[in-house]
Amino acid sequence: MSVHLEVRAAQVAQEDLVMFINACYSCSGQREFYDDAYGQRVSIDFLHDYILGNYRLLYARTLATGINHFNQAQIILKLLATGKNTISEHRQEEGALITAALNALPPQRAWGVLQELQQRKINNRRTRAIARDYLATRRDINFDAVKYRSKVKAIISHAHLKLYGELPNFLFDFAKQKSYTTQLFEQFRKAQYSSDAIYNLPFTIAEGFATKHKIKREVFLERIQKQMTLGEKLRYQGASERADVDINLDFGRLPLTKLALYFLSLPQQTKKEQWDTFNRALEKAAYLTLKKAPLQLGRVAAVLDCSYSSSGSSEKRRRPLGVALATHYLLRAAAKDYRAFWTVSVEDALLIQPRGQTDLATPLLAALSSGAETVIIISDGCENDPPNGAAEVLRVYRTKLERLRKTSIIHCNPVFNANSYSLRTISPYTPTIGLRDAEDLPTMLGFASLAEGSLTLSELEAYLQQRVEQFLTHQSATQYYS
Repeated sequence: MSVHLEVRAAQVAQEDLVMFINACYSCSGQREFYDDAYGQRVSIDFLHDYILGNYRLLYARTLATGINHFNQAQIILKLLATGKNTISEHRQEEGALITAALNALPPQRAWGVLQELQQRKINNRRTRAIARDYLATRRDINFDAVKYRSKVKAIISHAHLKLYGELPNFLFDFAKQKSYTTQLFEQFRKAQYSSDAIYNLPFTIAEGFATKHKIKREVFLERIQKQMTLGEKLRYQGASERADVDINLDFGRLPLTKLALYFLSLPQQTKKEQWDTFNRALEKAAYLTLKKAPLQLGRVAAVLDCSYSSSGSSEKRRRPLGVALATHYLLRAAAKDYRAFWTVSVEDALLIQPRGQTDLATPLLAALSSGAETVIIISDGCENDPPNGAAEVLRVYRTKLERLRKTSIIHCNPVFNANSYSLRTISPYTPTIGLRDAEDLPTMLGFASLAEGSLTLSELEAYLQQRVEQFLTHQSATQYYS
């Protein structure tokens, strides 16, 4: 009896961890087509607390599995808030994972995490040490002090960190110095009264000064471009078009999914006019993705959901469709033989628009009959035309037609379902994995066997341990060469 209970406990732990990791790949706490932001946050927060309370070591190791930035930040915060619960033999590994994950986050996200520690009044010795080490590893703390001034001030005050040079005066007693030898600090000082000085500041800071100096939007956007990051140019592209300003975007630097999302945001006429440019850009982005994370596949068929729900939400516009389009290009580059089957008739994937009900059964039947070795389904799993049609196709296929499972079928879901604390599945006969970006597909295909439940808890633990070693080694090398 005790042996049976132990086996069942291990099975539950394996299922819990797979569910949590899957959720951390797809959920970003934002509104989805079927769920509001509040429900998303409540649901994912419950999952975090549940896994932290029951599997603390494995919870920390989740930081190494490639989950999205939102969930990495939540794990860091919760681990630091409950540091007294860390078992002594795990403290060093947990600290190393927190440090490595914090350094790997985009700077605005990392500074935000540290600021939230202050807001939550988390101020233990380990928290102060991690804040100190993060500050010490920044390549240009002066730039950070200008761009993230309020966050840096809050963190330094909270952790009682020592500062040198002109940094203390700039942050805490700005008017004390009449001029600064640090060029960026001096430009910030001049920007208080000179409109020309703002164009040497980071875009987000300059934007505030532009409002203060009442600079026309089109003039500001035209002159500030050299200070804008790629992400900022993407975010403000629409504003620049309304102001009749040409933002110079280097498509060759855009990641695959962001490029797909940007293209989908364009008017249909613009898409037709720039078809060749974007087709080449997407092909190049797919090639670069595979160069970083190699993926070699044989005969592949993709079932791609372009129903109306793929239009996403006001916070995540067209993200499900963008992931499907980006995955289409990635699989086309990775497979020896590739065929795509959309939920509606599509003559040109680049001109796709979200429309219609979700019919997965029809394209799935076509994909299964195409002779593919691997079938990948990209969908939010909300099948309604007919309901459960794909589920029945998969049941018959797995139980009657192909019992040996020579064909690998994987459902990739870019949308977290708050009501069930997990991803919507299509069928118990195929694993469902979370997919935030198409670039994560090589990692996620490796995770599919875990999602399918074919691996034991010990094998899952070994997988996590291997990812931890790879993650810490990579971060150590990145820090050394930066």
